[in-house]
Amino acid sequence: MQGDTYYTIEKVAEAQYSEKRSKFLAFVVPVKSPEEALAVVDNYRKKYYDARHVCWAYRIGEEGVERSNDDGEPSGTAGKPILGRLLSADLSDIVAIVVRYFGGIKLGTSGLIVAYKSATELAIEEAVRKPVTKMVDFEVAYGYDLMGEVMRYVKEYNLTVVSQECLQSCSLHLRVRANDFPEVKARFEALYGCSISCLKKEDE
Repeated sequence: MQGDTYYTIEKVAEAQYSEKRSKFLAFVVPVKSPEEALAVVDNYRKKYYDARHVCWAYRIGEEGVERSNDDGEPSGTAGKPILGRLLSADLSDIVAIVVRYFGGIKLGTSGLIVAYKSATELAIEEAVRKPVTKMVDFEVAYGYDLMGEVMRYVKEYNLTVVSQECLQSCSLHLRVRANDFPEVKARFEALYGCSISCLKKEDE
């Protein structure tokens, strides 16, 4: 895989782990943003309203923006182990939630860490991994005289044509792998009479 590719999961996966009568329900859910991750956590909190703890962690994007929460468990015994499993599995665009039903026997610090880590790991094992490739959207504006050269670059770099407009002059909305963008940008900028600008995708 190239450096502009990371992994997430295809769909929700779940698993269950038990320790000394405490039951841990683990879920991993694909998400696109921290806001979506928190909304998912809120939904699980409402669904399992009678649980003692609903602990969670998420990682978002290629850079792995992350956050975790112990939800009342001793500091570092729940959210951090959950996040640690996401890191070791090299997954992003994902939120992991572990719901705990207390069984009446305290597990201690080490016991809690093992339980939350194990529950998350079991859920990850049930998930189907899929690659996510970071893409760059950009627009190229040019005159009709450059049409042949521009389209040659489109074919050479296997660029995706999102949209095209040709009136008095032409413009192309193109998409390319992030790793390839610097070279593609330089080639277009070297064409006299051609301008290039990055575009922000609607879901960003």
